Amino acid sequence: MALTGELVRAQMKRKGVKDDYQVRKVFRKATREDIERWQEIRKAEPAALLRARDIARSVGLEMKLTDVEYQGDQAKATFYYSAEDRVDFRELIRKYAEEFRVKIEMRQIGLRVEAGRVGGIGVCGRELCCSSWMSDFRSVSTAAARYQQLSLNPSKLAGQCGKLKCCLNYELDQYLEALRDFPSSGIRLQLAKGVAYHVKTDIFQRMMYYAVEGHEADAPIGLSLQAVREIIDKNRRGERPEDFSAYAAPEESTEKAVDFANVVGQDSLNRFDRKKGNRRSQGGQRRGDNKQGQKSGNNRPPRQQPPNNQGNAPRQGGEGGRSQGRGKRPPRKNNPGQGGNASNP
Repeated sequence: MALTGELVRAQMKRKGVKDDYQVRKVFRKATREDIERWQEIRKAEPAALLRARDIARSVGLEMKLTDVEYQGDQAKATFYYSAEDRVDFRELIRKYAEEFRVKIEMRQIGLRVEAGRVGGIGVCGRELCCSSWMSDFRSVSTAAARYQQLSLNPSKLAGQCGKLKCCLNYELDQYLEALRDFPSSGIRLQLAKGVAYHVKTDIFQRMMYYAVEGHEADAPIGLSLQAVREIIDKNRRGERPEDFSAYAAPEESTEKAVDFANVVGQDSLNRFDRKKGNRRSQGGQRRGDNKQGQKSGNNRPPRQQPPNNQGNAPRQGGEGGRSQGRGKRPPRKNNPGQGGNASNP
């Protein structure tokens, strides 16, 4: 056990971690009343933040209040702020103490810590790493973007904090390991018709693209790693190839095969698009057939009338026909041989 502690201290010393932390004493476990009081105090923090911003604006200080955090017993309030220059907030603390009636602590934080406390959604569509799981912030440089063949556009490389995105360091080690197999991009290839310089590198396809000086209008020529090494070896022996025709990789077809798989189990994005006419009931099909028959000339035989054994004689127009409108229908008699509106035999 002692040996393990010594190894931990040696590793912390190697990484520059100071062993000056303090282990706080736990007096008792929180009761139900303590938890309810703490929740009420947390609800008062947004209103206190808005009031604190108004007071700071009235004083005229160039600072940005980000968050307010009350202590569990509401005896102390910590105000987190960010500022570009030094801020003299002695008068501000006095006004805060008069307004909130608690002990005031002002703590300056950086832009990355501010983004972590505020939170948000990144360009990847997920919650910011600094507000979800990251506990320490490593320095990010533009060299990480150069190694990964990314565009040096500040608007695309910067996160919500205004600094370079922390995710640029996630795959940097894998890119550096893959680039060990590639020749240096500063080496120029000597050809009989001129000198070719490096344009770009495709790490995934393991290709390097070169362009010949004086022929910049032509498209860059892609060479495999083996071809680049062969040309470099020939240049060291004093040989110069005529051109890249014997080493250029074959042009890719316009139709590329799908080189990825659905590994997360998601459905297609157009799964809710319902095509017309795919799902019809049998009744709908029959109605469609009837309409089609009517359009084609109504070739179906006429519908036969039921036998007139109950006194329901077919209508023949006249006063009792449909043209009479909504008037009162005259009484009918059980006379199978007579129709219309006959009242006397």
